[in-house]
Amino acid sequence: MESPKKIAHEIGGVKNDALRFGLHGVKSDIVGSHPLESSYESKSQEATKKTIIAHTYGAALPLKMDMDRQILSRFQRPPGPIPSSMLGLEVYTGAVDSFGFEDYLNDPRDSETFKPVDFHHGMEVRLGISKGPVAPSFM
Repeated sequence: MESPKKIAHEIGGVKNDALRFGLHGVKSDIVGSHPLESSYESKSQEATKKTIIAHTYGAALPLKMDMDRQILSRFQRPPGPIPSSMLGLEVYTGAVDSFGFEDYLNDPRDSETFKPVDFHHGMEVRLGISKGPVAPSFM
């Protein structure tokens, strides 16, 4: 008689071998193992999306999309009281739909020690005429 050589480690579809698969916890189901893991997965998803678009619509469309992204990432308002929000890039990437805590908490312009930016000095720094920071934002 032949005995089975494999021992089933799954009971009811759940891996129950704690020595091989680690202890099971609720936190591991909710949160990824490391913050860089989600960044890596998003980059690989972007690369996969670009290859699918290239196979479907041709090689020129991903290049055009990259050029549009570069153009929209360079567009900024001149330094002054109204900051650049990069709204075009956010709409293009779909980030305008997400609303995180950084959108309403800890805005440096709401601080009591905030000094407004000198428009002329900021433009001189941006154009390379003057050196130094655009403006000291805090006293």
